[in-house]
Amino acid sequence: MLDPMKKAGHKAENHKPSYFVRNLSIVIGLVLIWRGIWHLLDIAEATLGANAAIAAIVGIVLGIALLYVPDHDLKEIQKL
Repeated sequence: MLDPMKKAGHKAENHKPSYFVRNLSIVIGLVLIWRGIWHLLDIAEATLGANAAIAAIVGIVLGIALLYVPDHDLKEIQKL
């Protein structure tokens, strides 16, 4: 009889504790990076005394530029 995990197409290695720890560390790392960027943007806004609307527009433009520059396309946001 076949193992149900193999039949369903699951890899046994995906259920090891090291797999979970690795993925959890990636998620925590991404959250910490996001948190740091958020705080830097708050500091920049407070330091420059910028209007909230102007800061939001500049943030959107910078975000789009960061997505566009590596590939010269915006395929990353097509999924939205």
